[in-house]
Amino acid sequence: MKKIYFTNPYHFVTISPWPLLSSLNVMVLVMMFLEWLFFNSYIMLFLFMFMMFAVCFQWWRDVIRESEFQGFHSLLIMKMIRFSFFMFILSELFFFISFFWSFFHVMLNPPIECGNCWPPVGISPFDPYGIPMVNSFILITSGMTLTLSHHLLILNLDSKSFYLFLTILLGMMFTFIQCLEYNFSSFSISDSVYGSLFFMMTGFHGLHVAIGLIFLSVCFYRVVSSHFLSYHHVGFEAASWYWHFVDVVWLFLYMIVYWWSVN
Repeated sequence: MKKIYFTNPYHFVTISPWPLLSSLNVMVLVMMFLEWLFFNSYIMLFLFMFMMFAVCFQWWRDVIRESEFQGFHSLLIMKMIRFSFFMFILSELFFFISFFWSFFHVMLNPPIECGNCWPPVGISPFDPYGIPMVNSFILITSGMTLTLSHHLLILNLDSKSFYLFLTILLGMMFTFIQCLEYNFSSFSISDSVYGSLFFMMTGFHGLHVAIGLIFLSVCFYRVVSSHFLSYHHVGFEAASWYWHFVDVVWLFLYMIVYWWSVN
């Protein structure tokens, strides 16, 4: 009797310890962060941050093996990954929308605690034509170099790694300048609702820039190692989408938080 085999286009992942370990790590990491806030103890915080990076490294290693060496990421799987990552970026967008909503709420109708004006009394905001404009130029340029690197990857040209490395350097420069901006700030996160919203919005954006830099660094290693093909580079596409999302959020931050709120 002839046997009939049913092929399945979907990728059923194997048993992996990394989702459980990463979940436990995140839970303990939050507890260590609270310990750092209340007791100024950061040794355990750094320890579990290192463990979190180690788990992420192992998990990414397995995904790369499934994609490049075992051939599990077919065209259908890549399409599903793109859709899933698009939904993730959409959720991140609504995360920032909540902060913009709060900013508009107090900016358009300043409470009496702020002196019925915006920025509040006693707050000296940053000059939007100084450091913030320089950072805007740097981040927009990084988006252009990343797009060029992606285009060169599709054309299978060798200079794609150079422009990707240039994008990483520009992102690191942006982060460094933002740290300098925080050091020169005349207000802190505890100075009225303006300080709280300013540092929360720009700080979370800086965190996303740092995550994007890690994302791009992994892609740079994979580009140098010839993991990506012109038709099979969904990891590079995800990193590119994430970086462009960071660019767009910064443009809104610059226009609303830096420029519009002080004019």
